[in-house]
Amino acid sequence: MSGFFAIADEDLDRENEEKTSAVHFLRFELTSPMIAALRGGAGLSVGIDHECYQHALQPVRDASRASLVADFS
Repeated sequence: MSGFFAIADEDLDRENEEKTSAVHFLRFELTSPMIAALRGGAGLSVGIDHECYQHALQPVRDASRASLVADFS
């Protein structure tokens, strides 16, 4: 499976006069072939590739991967 990047929902208001939210949401746009590959047993890895921080989880644990695949049902 090829790599893809998260999309930050930057268009949402996260602050007002009384507070600033510390929660930020990311979404992932997987194509139909990517979803089919996951359903077929393809491996899944996630990571962060930033100049100040790099980390990878390779592979994602089976329970987490199964939960993601179930979300596509």
